[in-house]
Amino acid sequence: MTSTSPSDDLRRRLSSLTTEAFRPELADIDRLATLDLARLMNGEDAGVPAAVAAELPRIAAAIDAVAERMARGGRLVYAGAGTAGRMGVLDASECPPTFDTAPGQVVGVLAGGPTALTTSVEGAEDSPELAVADLKALRLTADDSVIGVSASGRTPYAIGAVEYARTRGALTVGLSCNAGSALAAAAEHGIEVVVGPELLTGSTRLKAGTAQKLVLNMVSTITMIRLGKTYGNLMVDVRASNDKLRARSRHIVALATGAGDREVEAALAATGGEVKHAILVLLAGVDGAAATRLLEESGGHLRAALAAAAG
Repeated sequence: MTSTSPSDDLRRRLSSLTTEAFRPELADIDRLATLDLARLMNGEDAGVPAAVAAELPRIAAAIDAVAERMARGGRLVYAGAGTAGRMGVLDASECPPTFDTAPGQVVGVLAGGPTALTTSVEGAEDSPELAVADLKALRLTADDSVIGVSASGRTPYAIGAVEYARTRGALTVGLSCNAGSALAAAAEHGIEVVVGPELLTGSTRLKAGTAQKLVLNMVSTITMIRLGKTYGNLMVDVRASNDKLRARSRHIVALATGAGDREVEAALAATGGEVKHAILVLLAGVDGAAATRLLEESGGHLRAALAAAAG
């Protein structure tokens, strides 16, 4: 009887995954002209949105569930390894300046910790125990949501994160790029964006990474829309932490109200630079204190605060 090593077994399992499949028709791409390579790669990328579109009902269901919990004060936690984990960290890091989320409201947990953002941490992705330790440090509650992200859908760290989160009563989502993945099976909401084999065999930072970025953008952006972080398509909770964002704040207030520069500046000064409050001051004709009260009573939803002021 021939015995097999763990590495042989893993190699067989990986070779069965769509994301790891070899494409013999691309075996000579290193001989192509650069422009032809660019066209080929661009053509590959063009199919990613269609793969995401096929999963929209499941993505929307997951977003509604996440938003419901975040409205109760819960957190959104992304957990993954390698490129997938870095996508989660990236999306989480963009929420505070874009939507003025509180520290720790959207969190990216990466196998191997911050060092793994730029340096491979050997063995980290293979440890479900490490995921459990990382999530234990966050003290998960039933109001939290944990999204495990893994191109293959078999990464032990991502699966371990989802399985532990379920024991804590948290909402769980599994995002992968292979059908029938263990990650989707472990989560309440399975999202499998099947983008097919990569241009470079197994390089899932390419189409799979793009798909993950698109889905995570949807999750955070639409969740924040549901939470009242926007007014129409305006980012009214933007955090003005630099000159560019301060200029953007003035522009947003002007677009929302039609007010001139002096009125916009006065409203922002009266509300400590808070865009949403300044819009309410201008549209409802209230002072800064009243704007604050109306928004608190409306759960931060500007449309609701405007309706309350008018009624």
